[in-house]
Amino acid sequence: MELFERPAGGERALLVHVLRGNEADQEDLDEFIELARSAGADVRGVVSASRQIPDPRYFVGSGKAEEVRDAVAAGEIELVIVNHTLSPSQERNLERLLQCRVLDRTGLILDIFAQRARSHEGKLQVELAQLRHLSTRLVRGWTHLERQRGGSIGLRGPGETQLELDRRLIAGRIQQLQRRIDKVHQQRLESRKGRDRAEVPTVSLVGYTNAGKSTLFNRLTAADVYAADQLFATLDTTLRRGRLPCGRDVVYADTVGFIRHLPHELVTAFRSTLEEARDAGLLLHVIDAAGPERERCIADVEAVLTDIGALSVPRLDVYNKIDLLADCPARVDRDAEGRPVRVWVSARTGAGIALLIDAIRERVEPSMQEGHLRLSASEGRLRAKLFAEGAVVAEELDEEGGWRLHLRLPRVRLEQLASSEPGLKERLKD
Repeated sequence: MELFERPAGGERALLVHVLRGNEADQEDLDEFIELARSAGADVRGVVSASRQIPDPRYFVGSGKAEEVRDAVAAGEIELVIVNHTLSPSQERNLERLLQCRVLDRTGLILDIFAQRARSHEGKLQVELAQLRHLSTRLVRGWTHLERQRGGSIGLRGPGETQLELDRRLIAGRIQQLQRRIDKVHQQRLESRKGRDRAEVPTVSLVGYTNAGKSTLFNRLTAADVYAADQLFATLDTTLRRGRLPCGRDVVYADTVGFIRHLPHELVTAFRSTLEEARDAGLLLHVIDAAGPERERCIADVEAVLTDIGALSVPRLDVYNKIDLLADCPARVDRDAEGRPVRVWVSARTGAGIALLIDAIRERVEPSMQEGHLRLSASEGRLRAKLFAEGAVVAEELDEEGGWRLHLRLPRVRLEQLASSEPGLKERLKD
């Protein structure tokens, strides 16, 4: 078999889009083109293929594969990207036929993540995901693995040294990365426990990529997180403390954007990061209100939330980009119990941000218990503890030398105090 050299560039790309025969085909194609451009590809054309059952050899069938081969030759294409997950054998067979590199949707998204990772944890997670993906694709159609070079689409990330490793060494590297990620995860867990002890709720922003999460995050926290009109503009989770008008502190978490068919390798590698959403006190589901496929994006986000066990977390839907809609004022929609469930805002112009902050306050403010408590003169220690908790609204002396206290404190804190002060709840009068 004649082998071929891998080009150093690989940026001139031909896209292969598999049609499924429904109205979502065009939306999927538009997103696919945007993904390729986000990776830095110079898109020279698109070949569409209708396929209900994947061809075991080429995925798209032999006739369509030959059409792609002719387009590659005519356009001097260096990279073919298929908008679907290919098996290792399908990827190899296509590369032998087309005589150029072939990348599937998973590899494309992994490449974008490799470009965007900035933090130590993010880089570890991306490398882990890439090595897991690479471990199934070590036998390729070129002279040797040293032909793979960093800097081209689908080849960024671990680097040339890792790409020359055999399966055994890659497995060892995966174990090493997992240990380091577990260590960072433990540090993140301790920080989260500290916030829980201080009763500082976490408000995590989740949503489809390019819904405006980072722009909204910057509005809420006066931060300077990078935001741009592109898919996966930011990757690393960012935490910032904020203060609500009532004086209560919260921690906002800007998480990675979701996308339909998010590669399993990324969901697994980024599980510790995504736990910021699972363990949050409130999720802000940021939705592109002007997006043509808004409902599908909502469903895709909910699928990922289900996968990471976060679907049951209290949620506030934030319909962003109302500045792109005609006659859509900022507003708050409430449920039958009067709780805010949807807020319509524009993170770019600031419209509705005050309404959103007030809605967040309503959703994270703890359920309060209020009442009156009489303490005898011998209960000075309990009195001091209640003052330390900030639970005393007013106090007056009674005729027996004790105190009558007007208390207001979170119900969860009352339960904690009652465990060490028997009868406290029963003594608290309205």
